[in-house]
Amino acid sequence: MKVLTWLTLTVSLLGFVGCTKDDASTSPPPAETADDHGHDHAEGETHDHSVAGHAHGLGPHDGVVADWGGGKYHVEFTVDHDKTEATVYVYGGDETTPAPIDAESIELSIVDPEMVVTLNAAPQDDDPEGKASRFIGTHEKLGVVQEYEGTMTGVIDGTPYSGDFKEEAHDH
Repeated sequence: MKVLTWLTLTVSLLGFVGCTKDDASTSPPPAETADDHGHDHAEGETHDHSVAGHAHGLGPHDGVVADWGGGKYHVEFTVDHDKTEATVYVYGGDETTPAPIDAESIELSIVDPEMVVTLNAAPQDDDPEGKASRFIGTHEKLGVVQEYEGTMTGVIDGTPYSGDFKEEAHDH
């Protein structure tokens, strides 16, 4: 008898609560809003920048862009195969405005061919004294013409930042 009562109560509650999913035929689609990166999202939807491979498109120097700090900073990886040189640019949340940081170097870790490259501060003309928004390093393996994948890491005001990137095929 207790089982029958419990079953009846459960079925009644399910019928009372009903399905919480909106019926697409009676609900209008959510409004689209642009986030601070210009990406469209449904109203109320947040964007998780921690997702590896989150695509930003090409940066101002035609490099691949990755997030640092959930979009607080962005870093753009570029490579000059002839010079066996990698350059990383640091931007603010808008992905285009240089964000000079107080760091002597950042680290670049490439998956294949496996390498770790220290990129030293190379301030741009508009960077304030003691800060840089550009970092440059060389490694003989950067002469290999291919799409690179890896991680860029650095420290800003004592906080470590890390961002994964993966180049997609494009003209070099």
